[in-house]
Amino acid sequence: MTDVLLAVLAVLALTQSAVLATSVYLHRALTHRSLVVHPVADVVFRTVLWLTTGQRRREWVAVHRKHHTFTDREGDPHSPRLVGLWRVLLFNVHYYMREARNPQTLATFAPDIADDRLERAVFGRGWAGPVVGTGLLCLIFGVAVGLAIALAHAVLYVFVVAPLINGVGHWRGGQTFGNTARNSRVLAWVTGGESLHNNHHAHPRAPKFSMRRSEFDPSWKLIRGLVALRMVTVVGVPVRVSTDRNAMTSRLARVEMEGV
Repeated sequence: MTDVLLAVLAVLALTQSAVLATSVYLHRALTHRSLVVHPVADVVFRTVLWLTTGQRRREWVAVHRKHHTFTDREGDPHSPRLVGLWRVLLFNVHYYMREARNPQTLATFAPDIADDRLERAVFGRGWAGPVVGTGLLCLIFGVAVGLAIALAHAVLYVFVVAPLINGVGHWRGGQTFGNTARNSRVLAWVTGGESLHNNHHAHPRAPKFSMRRSEFDPSWKLIRGLVALRMVTVVGVPVRVSTDRNAMTSRLARVEMEGV
């Protein structure tokens, strides 16, 4: 029973590490430039993503920027309103890979993400990352358990978390702002805050996705910790939403980091 519990905890830890690295580094720092990451933190984030997902940063950035440019209309790489919710839930990885392999998409939407020495030598070899990561799991937990952990993590990240954000995030949930994305306060807890999707599409450069007291953005907690360690600098402006009896209004939170 203890071994099973450890394996489950390992799966959850791996998946959440990949989710947080994706949200903080790929999404908020590189894609929308709301954060500046210290070179040391940059290497750590890239290593985590390489080992847990094998994703290439330029591809992720390009696909997501295109999604913002053509949200829920022709050209959106993975809109459930164009291709159907279940297709995105089941085949999200197909839609992502199809766009990530399009040279025109990379040139148009990620010309600022250049391949450096680390990318060419290590991180650009996407297939090698999960192989190394799986090997490390096998060394720690044994071959059978290590392979099971790696498989469960891959299924959770690729076929559960990402489709929930791209699919349900544009299909069902609350709306604070006038766009086609949706908020899910429950799913935000397990998607690094990414399921506060309506908030994000309204204010793409806001580094904090939660904008009400009732919303929680786990990635923002990590960002605050990295700010305290001087590993991250916040350059985007957090947004708060306040309500009165008659209207919903948003205002920029002009407060220092300690007060956010």
